[in-house]
Amino acid sequence: MSQRWGARDGRRHWLGLFLTLSLILCSNAALSQQQDPPKAELFAGYQWLNPGGNIPGGPDGAGGVLPFKLPSMEKGFGLAFGYNFHPNLALEGDFGANYKDGNDFSTYSIGPRVTYRGEGVNLFVHTLLGANHLNLANLPSRTGIGAILGGGIDIPIIKQFSIRLIEADYQWARQNFAKEVPVSQPDLRRASYSGVRLRSGVVFNFGGAPAVPVSASCSVDHAEVMQGEPVTATASASNFNPKHTLNYAWSGTGGTVTGKDNTASIDTKGVAGGTYTVTAHVTDPKMKKNGDATCSSNFTVKEPPKNPPTMSCSASPTSLQTGGTATITCSCTSPDGVPVTVSGWTASGGSVSGSGNVGTLNTTGASPGVITVSATCSDSRGLTANSSSQVTVENPPPPPPKASKLSQCDFPNEKKPWRVDNTCKAILDDVALRMQQEADAKLVIVGNAEPTEKRKNLAAERALNSKAYLSGGEAKQAIDATRIETRTGNGATKTAEYWVVPAGATFDSAGTEAVDETKVQPVPDHPKPAAKKKAKTQ
Repeated sequence: MSQRWGARDGRRHWLGLFLTLSLILCSNAALSQQQDPPKAELFAGYQWLNPGGNIPGGPDGAGGVLPFKLPSMEKGFGLAFGYNFHPNLALEGDFGANYKDGNDFSTYSIGPRVTYRGEGVNLFVHTLLGANHLNLANLPSRTGIGAILGGGIDIPIIKQFSIRLIEADYQWARQNFAKEVPVSQPDLRRASYSGVRLRSGVVFNFGGAPAVPVSASCSVDHAEVMQGEPVTATASASNFNPKHTLNYAWSGTGGTVTGKDNTASIDTKGVAGGTYTVTAHVTDPKMKKNGDATCSSNFTVKEPPKNPPTMSCSASPTSLQTGGTATITCSCTSPDGVPVTVSGWTASGGSVSGSGNVGTLNTTGASPGVITVSATCSDSRGLTANSSSQVTVENPPPPPPKASKLSQCDFPNEKKPWRVDNTCKAILDDVALRMQQEADAKLVIVGNAEPTEKRKNLAAERALNSKAYLSGGEAKQAIDATRIETRTGNGATKTAEYWVVPAGATFDSAGTEAVDETKVQPVPDHPKPAAKKKAKTQ
């Protein structure tokens, strides 16, 4: 029982190891970048084998057969031939043989192999199926089925030759000893072998595409520039190993060349007119052969003409009040087509700040009058031009009239909280007098209500009842209803506020809402004259 469990456990171990290694290699195979893998590979080398199973021995004295464990076989050799359908996938045929004490164990297998071709090392896994031949000293020879799962490491030396550092395989076989072993011993009668084999040797590589020569091409961003303008050169390398870092050495026949990786900048300042060449030498430091390429590109430097730039400026707006800002826009061009910049912003008043060809004039603190804003345009050769624009600062207009709160009424009556009492009437009489004195002014009445008051539209009723009193003839001086606007506010009070809005002024309506007088009618319950006197005695 322990042997059966141990063999089964060993198979699980080797199968798990094989699947893990296969997963790693298959995931990396797509990244393999060997440029010229061989078309076929032949391995020949030493092989060590532990068969991992028993054969029938002598009788056990009880009608059975004693098992004899096959020993490790140090003598052996292996051969394998693989044909690569793909740089990473091959069909492999395999032969292995080991022998000891008159017992020979040999395999004939075929199956797929996956190879990861890295930098200076090749890793492979394979799974092979085939036949296992057992030639025994005291028993007839026999052939059974078998499988091989495993992998190894190859070290490339040259294109045609590699060293197999190690190959480790799990080797399973099945043999039939029905003629020699009774039915009572099924494990020995149909024996399974869970063995391990190790190999080392040499690999001969055949065929494969020849190495593609490396190359490089150079280009410049401007084939023709004015003296002093920079030129950028770029080198593009082809057929180099993409996993290697390349070195770029730049040189030129004119100007100062500063290179960084595959680009270089050429300073043409002071360079005489003419045609020049920039050259890049690209090398792969890891490649002994086919690892360098050179490319060149030409550019022409032209002597610049000596025409200064032209410039004009405009202001928007051209007039403003003190404290305002104006935008000054300048247009500068070079008749010779060289680069230009605008700077040197100045102003005769206020303060100016500029960015590029646009400046901003701030007139805070400036006196009324004309302010001149100027700027300077310079080209890349140092030639300049000046231009200016004028902005008129005006005296500020007088401040507009503002609405003011004249007074307010309280509505303390709990039973009729909308009612305009005698105290409120006296206040409204004063409001009417003010409105008669200011015939062009308007009146805004803002009604308020506390959140605890449950009557709907109570704030609007307070405003409308105040308006009804002022415009209905009860006031000492009746006011035209068209001069009165009613609103509701958000003040949490039992009041109505009275705001006088002079002609030309506006009422700040933030926090108030206009009353729709078609939906909310005033409550006509103003006290009679006798009630007014009673209210005063109270």
